[in-house]
Amino acid sequence: MYTAAGQPDREQLVQRFVPLVKRIAYHLMARLPASVQFDDLVQNGMLGLLDAMDRYEDGFGAQFETYATQRVRGAMLDGLRENDWLPRHLRRELRRIEGAVNQLEHAHGRVPSEGELAEALGMSLAEYQKTLSEARGHQLLYFEDFASDGEEGFLDRHLTDNEADPLRLLEDKKLKEMLVAAVDHLPEREKLMMALYYEQELNLREIGEVMGVTESRVCQLHSQAIIRLRSHVLGELPAAKKRRREKPSG
Repeated sequence: MYTAAGQPDREQLVQRFVPLVKRIAYHLMARLPASVQFDDLVQNGMLGLLDAMDRYEDGFGAQFETYATQRVRGAMLDGLRENDWLPRHLRRELRRIEGAVNQLEHAHGRVPSEGELAEALGMSLAEYQKTLSEARGHQLLYFEDFASDGEEGFLDRHLTDNEADPLRLLEDKKLKEMLVAAVDHLPEREKLMMALYYEQELNLREIGEVMGVTESRVCQLHSQAIIRLRSHVLGELPAAKKRRREKPSG
């Protein structure tokens, strides 16, 4: 991987890490809308890889791969920031589904099926599943979820604090506990899909092969699982906030 002059051979290094860039792009695709092109992700990821090569000085082994993964993924996300990942009308529909999930769970004391959700929303099952397919890119939490009427937004409270890392604040212990409980509450099929995606880091096609369903169906299951998790976590966040406010000081 070095030239005769002892300098890193960038062309060979790039070829060596192209599979890494593609793997990260495939893994991100499930969280992005269908309008996002795989090749665009790879192109942005390659810029991140080149940047990592310029910045890293301790060789190009396993530690570099870890560093490069962060830079590549960051470059891909930077390339998407100017685009709205979800149209507003679709986000409204997803919040309607979240509300239906919450309502039916409280009414029946169990996780509602797709058919029950579609009926409650006045949709056919096909329409409901089409909405799930279009919801690629639906995120677990949005920053506006952390503000109520009349309150400062999450970033307004924390971004100006140089000692506060917003990502670290989002990943606090309480939120993790809520997520663990919410995942455990998922139907077994969705729980398996989430484990294959987030723990085993399989892409949608690979998950489909394991589960014996199409890639499109995996996408629907992923969107539905995220909706269920949002319903559970966001139902818990106001209660947790209220408990913190009522906790006596000292």
